[in-house]
Amino acid sequence: MAKAKITDELKKLKFTTFLILLVAGCINAFGVTIFLAPVNLYDSGISGTSILCSQITPEAFSLSFFLVVLNFPIFLFGLKKQGMVFTIYSLFTVTVYSVCSWLITDVLPIDVSIASPLAGNDLLLCALFGGVVSGVGSGLTIRNGGAIDGIEVLAVTFAKRLGITVGTFVMIYNVLLYIVCGIIMQSWILPLYSIVAYGAGLKTVDFIVEGFDRSKEVMIITDKADDISRALMETFECGTTKISAMGGYSNVEKTIIYFVVNRFQVAKLRSIVTAIDPKAYVTISEVADVLRSSESQNDRK
Repeated sequence: MAKAKITDELKKLKFTTFLILLVAGCINAFGVTIFLAPVNLYDSGISGTSILCSQITPEAFSLSFFLVVLNFPIFLFGLKKQGMVFTIYSLFTVTVYSVCSWLITDVLPIDVSIASPLAGNDLLLCALFGGVVSGVGSGLTIRNGGAIDGIEVLAVTFAKRLGITVGTFVMIYNVLLYIVCGIIMQSWILPLYSIVAYGAGLKTVDFIVEGFDRSKEVMIITDKADDISRALMETFECGTTKISAMGGYSNVEKTIIYFVVNRFQVAKLRSIVTAIDPKAYVTISEVADVLRSSESQNDRK
């Protein structure tokens, strides 16, 4: 029974996903080893911890070494909770990240010993570009079902037990990491610039995972649902969803129209709704992602 379950899990692995994760690991290694590590800036999470450990230990213990030693046990620890597919994808990406980091620092003819080959000693440029580039690698990994840093596994495992959110757990870990870095290195400039890199990386991950052009969900409460729904479908050439509702104060039956648009269509939608029913109540919210099968598209038309 257990073997059958493992076999089913392994069948979910995709070759194309491994190719994307290969690229993601290389991108992350490029961002960290070309921009951050050469000027003693720190990545977030276990990656940042690995950079610190490589700085305070003998030269034989490199960044690549600590990436594997610190990340692998964490991902294996979270195997039961996260699942085999996630764990395999994550371990693969961390391995690529580690190997690529080793190639850049120790094999390829690239001097990363005293400054960034591309941004020199400019800490702001290194922080911004290091955060953005490594964020692209992390975002691609997350979007394709894995993780490139074990801190996310620790957060999912322990955040609920501590009564905090996953995001709060990660933030607390990183704040403590940067404080420790400042104390050990006896300088607060580098940890502060590392926070800039962390912020840039975090925003980049959001863009990669959720998309640059986030959709908007619109809920319209109106007495003229048929007219508004017809106008929206004719204008935007896609379907709407009508939901029956009851006014809590008036006890009058209402209809809620649910509709998804992009940010360029919001102004047009407002003008259509206002022209048909000036008293309509409209709420507009961001949605992180829109998944749409061919069947659901046909149903909405």
